[in-house]
Amino acid sequence: MPADQKYYLDSRFDQYTGWYNGKAIRTKAQYLRMRTVAVVGGAIVPVLVNVPWHYIKIATTSISLLVVVLLSLESVYHYREQWKNYRSTEQFLAHQKVYFLNRVGLYEGLSDDRAFKLFVDRVETAIASENAATLNTMTLAAEAANKDVPTSRMPE
Repeated sequence: MPADQKYYLDSRFDQYTGWYNGKAIRTKAQYLRMRTVAVVGGAIVPVLVNVPWHYIKIATTSISLLVVVLLSLESVYHYREQWKNYRSTEQFLAHQKVYFLNRVGLYEGLSDDRAFKLFVDRVETAIASENAATLNTMTLAAEAANKDVPTSRMPE
């Protein structure tokens, strides 16, 4: 393998696949933690309402508030969508590497130079697409959040 190809694979490609893998793991874990607490909290409140305890109103109100906050934060951060974007991009990149190294699929029958150029093009396009998808998700979330916040305006 030529030095420029090895450098690209070892530096940029491996850096991005590692980053996407790490982000997918973290965002999946965050999503599952938040959803688990929200589901358990939502399920436990109706049960607690029937418990004769002096602080039950405080407990049920606090748990309900926690559930609402967690669900609201999920609508802001979109951990599920991010996790899916990161994982699908990481998987796509890994498949491209296998196809490229084994000269199958789109890389079959191409010269080393042409196959490498196609590989780089597909990798960089996937990275750019994922960046755009994440930016779009976060921008739409911010716009939706801003619509929910009333703004006061001075009379003109």
